[in-house]
Amino acid sequence: MVSAVFHSSLDATVLATPAPSRAAAPVAVASAPPADVKTSTPMNSTTAAAPRPPRDASFLWLTVLPPVLGLGLLALLWELVFMGTGGSIPSPKDTFIQAVQIFSDPFYSKGPNDQGVGWNVLSSLKRVAMGFGMAAIVGIPVGFMIGRFSFLSKMFNPLISLMRPVSPLAWLPIGLLVFKGANPAAIWTIFICSIWPMIINTAVGVQRVPQDYMNVARVLNLSEWKIVTKILFPAVLPYMLTGVRLAVGTAWLVIVAAEMLTGGVGIGFWVWDEWNNLNVKNIIIAIFVIGIVGLVLEFALIKLATAFTFEEVKN
Repeated sequence: MVSAVFHSSLDATVLATPAPSRAAAPVAVASAPPADVKTSTPMNSTTAAAPRPPRDASFLWLTVLPPVLGLGLLALLWELVFMGTGGSIPSPKDTFIQAVQIFSDPFYSKGPNDQGVGWNVLSSLKRVAMGFGMAAIVGIPVGFMIGRFSFLSKMFNPLISLMRPVSPLAWLPIGLLVFKGANPAAIWTIFICSIWPMIINTAVGVQRVPQDYMNVARVLNLSEWKIVTKILFPAVLPYMLTGVRLAVGTAWLVIVAAEMLTGGVGIGFWVWDEWNNLNVKNIIIAIFVIGIVGLVLEFALIKLATAFTFEEVKN
């Protein structure tokens, strides 16, 4: 279980005491040298500005060069696989040319089963947003209650331990049986696979709130609503955002597999349809599109979690 580290500190008042007064040292007044005498002041080595290394070289070496080398290594391995398989796997050059043609018009529509890659990605993101949104509405409050009350924790822990390891695609036939449609079944699959990380991380965050905070709330006779909004929610927010990040990553992985089985419009269906057409170039392009979209979602949620993670200031 991945959970964000949250540091919380009570307000402290720092009393500054003035330093004891000292007698003023006598100041020697030096007379100015004659006008015809030239004086020179030696340069202090400690005050001289040391030459700084060029930032461009450091930025190029540490930031730009590693990913470029990684992509170059991927292209090299890809080219070796292309040569080793006798052309059954398309080369990087041919795939790039095909990608340029596809992304020149990503939002074309020639019927329900022939649409551009842009429409397929948007359809998949829409399903992920709906399933993930419902999971957040249910999972986060349930996580608060499980973490807050030990009776509910002991009650739901066996159920969560039983349901969480089940493969998300195992829930897809249940969705097809209950909802009688491919689209709601895919959304149901996203919901059931996204809810567990949010429940678990939120509950762990509530259980790790310092007991001193709860004792202060008990002394002040705060209502349960005040405890949740003023004490628990700020403390649990980094844990909750970690659960959200894990849930979104899992949902994006699952929707591709679910759409392969259910059909319709979506990036998963697009991959399966291109396989049926034996168009390996488009399959490789779809793999890169899936990875880039997942990377963007992951990066956005990491930035969001970082913005709400407070570090303890050390003197």
